[in-house]
Amino acid sequence: MAEYGFPPRGAQRRREIAVLAARMMAEDGIDDFGFAKRKAARQLGTGEAAGESLPTNVEIEAELRRWQTLYQGEELTERLANMRQAAAGLMRLLSTFRPYLTGSALDGTAGRYAEIEIDLFPESAKDVEIFLLNAAFPYKHRGARKTSPDALEAVLTLEWEGTPARLSIYPAPAERTRRQPRARLIQVETLIAASPSHEDAV
Repeated sequence: MAEYGFPPRGAQRRREIAVLAARMMAEDGIDDFGFAKRKAARQLGTGEAAGESLPTNVEIEAELRRWQTLYQGEELTERLANMRQAAAGLMRLLSTFRPYLTGSALDGTAGRYAEIEIDLFPESAKDVEIFLLNAAFPYKHRGARKTSPDALEAVLTLEWEGTPARLSIYPAPAERTRRQPRARLIQVETLIAASPSHEDAV
């Protein structure tokens, strides 16, 4: 039990790790919660190696939002507006492949080096690559290990309007089974219309 109102040592250490991990994600371009928390724990000389539990992704995300609000407020607002505008344009281009925006540009935690993350559900992963080749859009291909019929098939990375983008390609039936937060184009357009930067521009 904590004495004199102070949190127990374990909880305090979890918070320290979460704060440092959030700062790394906000400033250094780390976009993997697991990597960020392990790196933060190593730097602090604590964490699982010392028999202590690491903070959850939810705890780190809360600290990330707090950090960005305190230190990157205006910058974050502008970055999100630009990323969502770019994402909407890319989604229109790829509308045939049923695109959904996911990741930090959707949830509002995009760091300085964040990617636009879009999930696609084409009839064939090759169709997306053929489309990009025909449109003369350079991209890099990364295969994925197929572990189930609905698993990720491939990842394509490219530059779109000066912003890095990652296209995660799933088989068409996975559109019904994927449960992570995601948004269709019309929902992204609603986010854009509701953003402060958009209102200022009108």
